[in-house]
Formats: sequence, structure tokens, C-alpha cells
Amino acid sequence: MYKLFILFALMASTITGCANQSDPNTTNMNENEMTDISNTDTATFGSGCFWCTEAIFQELNGVISVESGYSGGKRANPTYDQVSSGASGHAEVTQIVYEPEKISFEDLLEVFWKTHDPTTLNRQGADVGTQYRSIIFYHNAKQKELAEKYKAELDSSGAWDNPIVTEISPYTAFYKAENYHQNYYNNNPNAAYCTFVIGPKLEKFRKVFKDKTKAGNR
Repeated sequence: MYKLFILFALMASTITGCANQSDPNTTNMNENEMTDISNTDTATFGSGCFWCTEAIFQELNGVISVESGYSGGKRANPTYDQVSSGASGHAEVTQIVYEPEKISFEDLLEVFWKTHDPTTLNRQGADVGTQYRSIIFYHNAKQKELAEKYKAELDSSGAWDNPIVTEISPYTAFYKAENYHQNYYNNNPNAAYCTFVIGPKLEKFRKVFKDKTKAGNR
């Protein structure tokens, strides 16, 4: 299973990357209305271009909202241009609000690691730079423990030929990306990056995680 995702990532690397696809004229999405549920938790992941990560996690049953943004750097309120330069220290991430009664943090970790290549340092496909690093920002001690445990088990299993380079760091702040980055795949299904990279990646995800998607739980 892991090899298939890595193979696809290599195939997709020939497609123009996320950093070259932004369009400030793209139609902005309206703010997501948060579901009024008291028992929620938050996860923050970076696994390359946030357009891809957002599109995947939006489909999971138990996920209430997914926002694209920046985290891990020292600059407050960074712009996309500042982050994409690699100088801000921030990574492209998605902030995921979910219901633990429907989907666990362990489930989210499984999806995180199986839908990108965590062995390539500061790179996912054609997207290169520290802003595309594989990283988990833990919000509490339990998330840190689970992330470190899962990473160690995957490394020892030999699932990949190379060691996992995913960072596991404490969450400090999240800066929401510009509106045209939000809900990008759904708003721009015919864009080249969506057609050639995100679309095929979503199809593989849906086959592997069908029982965890909203469509699969209807």
C-alpha cells in the first residue's frame, strides 16, 4: 500500500507544483460555518502542498472543517509569497477540526502518513522547499506520544526504503492562508494541478480509505 502511494508521488512529480499555480484572481470561498459540537479536537499537519492535504481530509467522516494555512515559522501573519520563498520558516499546513467520537487522532495519522512520502526531505513531488516539509504539530502530550509511536513503528517496519524524516513539533500558532487557497480543489476542479495531481491522488485515497470517508458512511 505504501509503495503505491510513493510510486504515484513520483509519477506526479512531473506536474507543475503548487508554488507555481496560485492565482490571486481565483474566486474566494465563503467562511466555513463551524458545527456546534462541544466534543471536538484539532490536528495540524504539513505534507506538501496544502491544496492536496485539504482535499483529502475534507472527505473523512468525523472531520468538521479543514483550513489551509501556515505554521512553524517565526513571522507573524505571513503572506503566501513570504512562505513560498522559504525564508519565513513556516510550512504549508492544514488545520483539521474533528470529532474524536467519529474519527480518532490515530486514524488521522494513518491517513497523513499513507497519502504522502514522509521520506523526502523538504519535498513532495514537484514542490520543493522547507515550506513543503513533512511535519506534525502536536497540540497536547497525547498527540505527541501517538505521533512518535506511529513514526517509530513505521520506520522499524521497513514500509519505506528510506527513513522517515517527518518532524514532530509542538504547535504554537496557525495563520490562515489567503481566501483563494481555501477549498481549492472544490473551487477549481479544472485547474491543471487539480486535474493531474490532486484528482488522481484523491481517487487512490478513496479506494484505500473508503470506510472512513463521509461518502462511505452514508
